[in-house]
Amino acid sequence: MRVVLAGGGTAGHIEPALALADALREIDSAIGITCLGTERGLETRLVPARGYELELVPAVPLPRSLTPQLLTVPGRLAGAIGVAGGILDRVKADVLVGFGGYVATPGYLAARRRGIPIVVHEANPRPGLANRLGARLTEHVFTGHPDTPLPNAQYIGIPLRRDIVNMDRMALGDKARSYFGLESDRVTLLVFGGSQGARSINKAALDAAPRLREAGIQVLHVIGPKNTVEKEPPPGDPQYVILPYIDRMDLAYAAADFVLCRSGALTCAELTAVGLPAAYVPLPHGNGEQRLNAQPIVQAGGGIMVEDAELSADWIIETLLPILNDPERVVAMSEAASRMGRKDADVALARKVLEIASK
Repeated sequence: MRVVLAGGGTAGHIEPALALADALREIDSAIGITCLGTERGLETRLVPARGYELELVPAVPLPRSLTPQLLTVPGRLAGAIGVAGGILDRVKADVLVGFGGYVATPGYLAARRRGIPIVVHEANPRPGLANRLGARLTEHVFTGHPDTPLPNAQYIGIPLRRDIVNMDRMALGDKARSYFGLESDRVTLLVFGGSQGARSINKAALDAAPRLREAGIQVLHVIGPKNTVEKEPPPGDPQYVILPYIDRMDLAYAAADFVLCRSGALTCAELTAVGLPAAYVPLPHGNGEQRLNAQPIVQAGGGIMVEDAELSADWIIETLLPILNDPERVVAMSEAASRMGRKDADVALARKVLEIASK
């Protein structure tokens, strides 16, 4: 059987696709898997690193308003559909699974023309343009949020990496902290802003660094590969470790007691799967989906939320620091976050894909 996965651009599209690929191979190692991506997305690094075949399709961004660029879309989209169709023909695809992003639209349309079954997975509560189109071309639509408004939608959760969902965070904690140069007996705050980092989160955390250190809190701070900091905290105890990017997020999660982060769908799914409480800072622009991602977790007691405009060093010191200094509250929030987690979406979706393809 040959399965083609279409999802690229951000880790939020790519990681669920790769988690599904891993689950399919676990069920049947003979399954052929090809990933569609664009040359500008993170997939050019992440997909080959995980051992899967990557085929590139031209990116065709769809303008959200009437601009001269809109006139060029039909021709460019036709070219992208042709490239995607050639890949489907060459690998003799039995099914196409789309996760959204620029590459999904030509994938969906090329598969529809060939009568290849289409499966759509939408991670967010507010679906993007590509998956809104894809959901009109198939009855096989699965979502990572129970309230996503797509036709034929079935809530299944977000496929996650096995090395994350199978991780025993407590058992791995000492090893993980040693891996990052942290002490084993300190309360640890993990700070990150998604795959590209977030400047507002970076600034607030760095400005609060002296007070966090005074309170005995050590920090593992992932600033993002494209970001720099003007002034790093001086060496001292507790540690304040700054890294541009972390490939081993399982170890970062194992090292942490609490997280300060954005609230992308993948981040929320991973943190609840491993039982990590967080202070969520929804992205201040876009369609508001990040607030919707974190809201159920916060309501269940597994996290707190702060608006990006309100995030500052003072907020960290006045609101977050008292929580970090209250072990019983951190444990209660961890248990609440864990109750919201779903660990089996990768296997559940893999079985659905195989069932659909076999028909």
